[in-house]
Amino acid sequence: MSKTIVGVLRGGPSSEYEVSLQTGASVLKNLNRERYEPRDIFIDKSGVWHLDGFQRSPDCILHRVDVIFNALHGEYGEDGKVQRILEHFGAPFTGSRSLASAIAMNKVLTKNSIARLPLKTAHHIVIENSSTDENLERKIIEIWKTFIQPSVVKPVALGSSVGVGIARDFQTFRTLILAALKKSDAVLVEEYIKGREATCGVVENFRGEEIYQLLPVEIIPPSEKDFFDYEAKYSGISQEISPGNFSSEEKAAIQQTAALVHKTLGLGHYSRSDFIVSPKRGIYFLEVNTLPGLTNESLLPKSLAAVGCPLPDFLEHLIALALARK
Repeated sequence: MSKTIVGVLRGGPSSEYEVSLQTGASVLKNLNRERYEPRDIFIDKSGVWHLDGFQRSPDCILHRVDVIFNALHGEYGEDGKVQRILEHFGAPFTGSRSLASAIAMNKVLTKNSIARLPLKTAHHIVIENSSTDENLERKIIEIWKTFIQPSVVKPVALGSSVGVGIARDFQTFRTLILAALKKSDAVLVEEYIKGREATCGVVENFRGEEIYQLLPVEIIPPSEKDFFDYEAKYSGISQEISPGNFSSEEKAAIQQTAALVHKTLGLGHYSRSDFIVSPKRGIYFLEVNTLPGLTNESLLPKSLAAVGCPLPDFLEHLIALALARK
């Protein structure tokens, strides 16, 4: 039986370039060589595609593989751009389609899309990157005075907590907003909700379930960190408990919400949703990741291991879903 040629996309013009290289390396390492023939498709920071060390057009590369495993993260790889390229050339690929990817990557569009669902999200306000410097400064002061503080400042369309910070004083608030506007067209300012951090993955058509809910993971950042930021995510300094120490009611609510968000946004194959579990206010949905990391430090492989699913089996499942998708 001939092997399926799997092109693994990694790198890309993204603030999560390094993480994508690691996810791609993990996929290449864990693909079953008896069934698959992997191809390492490297995309540089300028968005130029390479195969076997040579610069190639996407069209040329995609005609040499049977299916694409999308191991990109962040801008370009997770926001619908690369998905549009793959759809244009009719290449089967893992993960969500272009429209769903674009919506999920944009935190404001995500909030708008799930506004009618029976779940809690943090109060928020959006600052667009279209104001003059003078108007922007005025708006920052106005929001600081009128919005719930402390607050969380986030670029609207970046992942891995890039550019995210908690503002407890005006100077930090202003600095975070100005820095985020250099990375994104808009900034999301959310109320800060104190609680335990949780994340929960879902997988489509797995173990007889239409949307299989993995066990929620509890994330405990180190004491010097306010939250699970970029460094806490990838340096191995956080404690990640899988399954998390949640009550049966909390666990069920987190799992059901992760599945509901996945389905409502029309996501594909798998996703991972992040939450805050407040002792006084309940469970708050934060955001959804359409291409969760698959590195040694990533949360999804740990969630899979907790339910007895080795990473090679999971990759095989995703490839089967990609090839079966019409």
